[in-house]
Amino acid sequence: MNLENYLPVLLFILVGAAVGIGPLVIGKLLGPSRPDPEKLSPYECGFEAFEDARMKFDVRYYLVAILFILFDLEIAFLFPWAVSLDSIGFAGFVAMMIFLTILVVGFVYEWSKGALDWE
Repeated sequence: MNLENYLPVLLFILVGAAVGIGPLVIGKLLGPSRPDPEKLSPYECGFEAFEDARMKFDVRYYLVAILFILFDLEIAFLFPWAVSLDSIGFAGFVAMMIFLTILVVGFVYEWSKGALDWE
């Protein structure tokens, strides 16, 4: 096994780390730092915090977020399918129609159960 094959991977990691960490370090070194009690105080929309930060959230927010991610990721499968439709032929078209049917049935089920309602 030749270690020269891993040089592009090492360079990729180093450049990625430099792009990610470099601006943070430059901002910390060159940016002004004038902390005062007003800047360091916790606030909530311009007001002092009046409740505990660990209060309970309604599970519907999480449910809608998870459903959005689920349907959004499944819709992302349409782009590569559309690009390669000429090469996959009719079998690929039928497979995608089955996939979309399952997706629509799931969406209608979630809608009928009221999972997408806020109230």
